[in-house]
Amino acid sequence: MAAREETLDPSDWESLRDLSHRIVDDAIDYMRDVRDRPVWQPMPDAVRATFNADLPTEPTPIEVVYRGLAENMMPYPMGNIHPRFWMWYMGSSNFTGALGDFLAAILGSNLGGGDHAAALIDQQVVNWFKQIVGFPTEASGTLVSGGSMANIIGLTVARNEMAGTNLRENGLGSLEMPPRFYGSDQVHSCHQTAMELLGVGNSALRRIPTGADCIMDIAALQGAIAEDRGSGIQPVCVIATAGTVNTGAIDDLPQLAALCRRENMWFHVDGCIGALMAVAPRNRHRVAGIELADSIALDPHKWLHAPFEVGCALVRDVKSHRGAFALTPEYLENTARGVAAAPWLFDFGVQTSRGFKALKVWMSLQEHGIEKFGRLIDQNIAQAAYLSGLIDANPRLELRPGPGINIVCYRYNSGNLSEGGLKDINTEIMLRMQETGAAAVSDTTVHGVHFLRVAINNHRTIMDDLDFLVKETVRWGDVIVGERKASLA
Repeated sequence: MAAREETLDPSDWESLRDLSHRIVDDAIDYMRDVRDRPVWQPMPDAVRATFNADLPTEPTPIEVVYRGLAENMMPYPMGNIHPRFWMWYMGSSNFTGALGDFLAAILGSNLGGGDHAAALIDQQVVNWFKQIVGFPTEASGTLVSGGSMANIIGLTVARNEMAGTNLRENGLGSLEMPPRFYGSDQVHSCHQTAMELLGVGNSALRRIPTGADCIMDIAALQGAIAEDRGSGIQPVCVIATAGTVNTGAIDDLPQLAALCRRENMWFHVDGCIGALMAVAPRNRHRVAGIELADSIALDPHKWLHAPFEVGCALVRDVKSHRGAFALTPEYLENTARGVAAAPWLFDFGVQTSRGFKALKVWMSLQEHGIEKFGRLIDQNIAQAAYLSGLIDANPRLELRPGPGINIVCYRYNSGNLSEGGLKDINTEIMLRMQETGAAAVSDTTVHGVHFLRVAINNHRTIMDDLDFLVKETVRWGDVIVGERKASLA
């Protein structure tokens, strides 16, 4: 007798329907009531232990599986959908985007390409991003996992296009001169990763000093380029930052574009933090010049609040972009008709298998319109200015001076404390606010000075939350200083 054939489909679709309705109801409640929960909370050991179980061999009813997640996963999130999460530069998600991910998973399409609706939506979303940053319609682009990969895509195209040789065929050994890339000393760490992956090494990325405003010193850049040319090194690419991760500083994009044209260099903009300000009525002037780039990296899962993960790499010249990645073996040749009768989307990146990242972005933009997202960006920047004013007016707090967008660096500074003492106290303030679930901020070091860092990239944040943050910072600072004085008494 032949073995019974099996499937992953349920034996009872109606029971699955009932459970699915309950999951959606719970999800709506979870987002609706997010403000009533701690931003973050430590996981008890018993909960942590549930995620150390052995590989399951026998089935468990899906109702039981879901109940375990409701009890052991949902109460212990990272916290970034909460209105008082400002720890890292993340978006705060939205329910329509979550529905988009669900529908994308139901469809189950591989967005490597092909002639189907999901591929057209993918291309449409890329075209919308070209509109947002002012790129020409004939420019190229691809959706990727996030900003790091978007930067890697752009820098790969830059390396290959400026090499003067066929690197794909002949490798780095065919280069006549070692290549050099330039970014500010505030450039994101993903660019070092890019240099390593591109085989040129971290030393190929020359960090240019910044002033107190954390903006790249263009005179220093010009000098570095001249010095490298004189030493037999080929200047390849300037990496401008439209919103540094530490402070939100924006390099002078028009000046850097002009320099790259004069020097015959590639102009890449890391716009993962700030590029989307191009749609913000009161702040789009801050990223003027981004449209002059040869390539741009941006992040829809930040200021468009798409659920993780989705990034976008844009390249002005489609031939250069496709030439860096396209490879079509015999089993993926296009046909005149049918499913394979369309360009392959994987020709513009490194993934042959690609998830349907576009739908969550497409649905949210259709629902709200880009103008609303622009207003939300302006709102976050206004909130950062409000917070800066609160900090500046409080004698126990110190605001890091300098222009910013929606990132505020500050610290508790009451009394005659050393830099080391201030760092210890402010780190403890940060941890206690996290552990009590009150608020989540991060810390960083800017030009050698330690600060707490608030990245307001959250459509749920209101001004009252910022009042609360200042009060909590001062309260915990006073408590910790008091504890340390008592311990020395």
